[in-house]
Amino acid sequence: MRGALAVCRKELRQIARDQRTLFILVFVPAFFLLLFGYALNFDIRHVRLAVEDRDGTPESRAVVSAFVDSGYFDLAAAVYAPRDAERLLDLNEARAALVIPEGFAREVRSGRRAPVQVIIGGDNANTATTVLGYAGSILRTVGAQLAPAAAQAPPGLSVEPRIWYNPELRSTLFLVPGLIAYIAMITAVASTALSIVREKEMGTMEQVRMAPIGTPSFIIGKTIPYFLIALASSALIVGASMTLFGLPMRGNWLTLLLALSLFLAGALATGLLISTASETQQVAFQLALLISFLPTIMLSGFIFPISSMPPALQVVTWFVPARYFLVALRGIVLKGTELSHILPQLGALSLYAAAVLGLASLRLAKDRG
Repeated sequence: MRGALAVCRKELRQIARDQRTLFILVFVPAFFLLLFGYALNFDIRHVRLAVEDRDGTPESRAVVSAFVDSGYFDLAAAVYAPRDAERLLDLNEARAALVIPEGFAREVRSGRRAPVQVIIGGDNANTATTVLGYAGSILRTVGAQLAPAAAQAPPGLSVEPRIWYNPELRSTLFLVPGLIAYIAMITAVASTALSIVREKEMGTMEQVRMAPIGTPSFIIGKTIPYFLIALASSALIVGASMTLFGLPMRGNWLTLLLALSLFLAGALATGLLISTASETQQVAFQLALLISFLPTIMLSGFIFPISSMPPALQVVTWFVPARYFLVALRGIVLKGTELSHILPQLGALSLYAAAVLGLASLRLAKDRG
């Protein structure tokens, strides 16, 4: 019994001395609870809707109002040409488009079936399926409301849905890009997170401090080998995804290479920053998993729509590089999006990589000094 108590006291003193591990043991479970409680929300709200009302009658405006007043859709823009709706869907400024043809009110009043087209971006299959259900329910409801005004009881509105980018609503095409981002992030962060810590544990960090080499050169030299390995690994993952899961490639390969390179640079920089702040490989590995695994799964839009999260949590997603990479990756492989359309995402990835590399360099320079 005395031995057990002695070991218990020793472990308590050791945990108290290791403040990083203590922080992980005490605060991370509570953080997980809050994050899962707020982010695990499968309700799709605030779907950005583009409206092309070619009829311009009270009946057509009633349909638009039914969508906006439902709480599921937000009016993103009123467009006047099919090309405008296509552009908004390509730029992710709208997730769906409602097209009301000319003569809609005439068909409703005469009791004939009035066609309405709903165009939904299928790059996110789960969201597209849910939005399609919302649209069908709203149109059935508003069709019943418009029926008494007709000369004879109309059969209601007919919906002509069209799913772009993923016509079969295959969930694989939604999940595989997210898995590419998740695997690349985990492996890149973990690889560099252990590099500088290994120097510390082996005692060679003292030699590094005395070597006539600047901190930026040391950081770059540490990063390049891991960047090449991570890039080759990511290329293998993309190739396997296309071979095994039928992931299409509708965009430009060089654009994909640029987006992937910027994303990996930020991930490797994150690992280096973790490595400079850690004293043991165990702590570095734990931090690498925590910082890369959880945000990539929960806060990137990989599984759960960012628009459905609380506003405070949406602000946190601005600092998650996978959020921008997923938009770029899905746009390139599923939509064939041009480079000019994903420049904001590439700019955010570049800014993140530069900022984290700068922080890692400053941290290492302080240690070497």
